Amino acid sequence: MIQTPDIERPPQELMSSLTTIGSATASGELYRLGISDPQILGPVPMIPGKTVVGPALTLQFMPKREDQYSVDEYADPEKQLHRHVLYHTQPGDVVVVDARSNMSSGVFGEMMLTYFKGRGGSGVIVDGCIRDFPYAANLGLGLWLRGVTPNFHTQTNIFPFAVNQPIACGGTLVMPGDIIVADDDGVVVVP
Repeated sequence: MIQTPDIERPPQELMSSLTTIGSATASGELYRLGISDPQILGPVPMIPGKTVVGPALTLQFMPKREDQYSVDEYADPEKQLHRHVLYHTQPGDVVVVDARSNMSSGVFGEMMLTYFKGRGGSGVIVDGCIRDFPYAANLGLGLWLRGVTPNFHTQTNIFPFAVNQPIACGGTLVMPGDIIVADDDGVVVVP
């Protein structure tokens, strides 16, 4: 079985205090503290009015290369690395995905997002797409995406590469466990 690291979650009191501010205020305060551009560029809110504040679980995709990725992944669901980020989900967690701005691969679909919601996940930030959007939109999750697609995650030219490692999502560094503040204004990473 594949082993992937869990994250160190910030204190609940800190995350609770951030629920009273929006992403714009968080961005402004981070700028004042010396972090000039904490915004994840690209993903937009797909569920208007939804706000999430929670620690980041990270998933990185890379361009497919035959010596690094094999299509036999589907023979055993436990070989599907993108599932493993969801196994670490605790209530309030946010999955942040570096999908390389790819617009033709749906990194998650309805079934995986239903599983994530069932474990208490609150939101998904994807520098790319998901699939099954009409169903995913009804799960009650916050969804910040570049778009949607009918394709599954490895159908085109990317594959899941790393779980809970530093990623670049929308041009912004996201460390596992960073706090994500996301609302209708966008997504901000709080180190």
